[in-house]
Amino acid sequence: QVQLVESGGGLVQAGASLRLSCAASGRTFSRYHMGWFRQAPGKEREFVAAISWSGGSTYYADSVKGRFTISRDNAKKTVYLQMNSLKPEDTAVYYCAADPRPGGVQIAVRGYDYWGQGTRVTVSS
Repeated sequence: QVQLVESGGGLVQAGASLRLSCAASGRTFSRYHMGWFRQAPGKEREFVAAISWSGGSTYYADSVKGRFTISRDNAKKTVYLQMNSLKPEDTAVYYCAADPRPGGVQIAVRGYDYWGQGTRVTVSS
């Protein structure tokens, strides 16, 4: 079992940067693949980025590739999402998620068992 708590969201202007953090509890964080997802008003939750348990592999949605960077610190039980060059279309509630199952990194919502409560990111034009 793991609990996830996101932080770092806020209101920024287009072109700005934000760094989201997701702090995890539980002893097995270092064995979980981790992902970031987002949900804009009236839209389905969508994949943003994912990272393998070791941090050696990362995956990104095409819409954020080159602007966002996912990373993790297993000693601190924290996963990060550095977001640069933010655009109004990045406005959403951002969720981190944990996948405790063995196998490859998932990019689908259904691939993750544990979710945080979300942190809101608003990008004004």
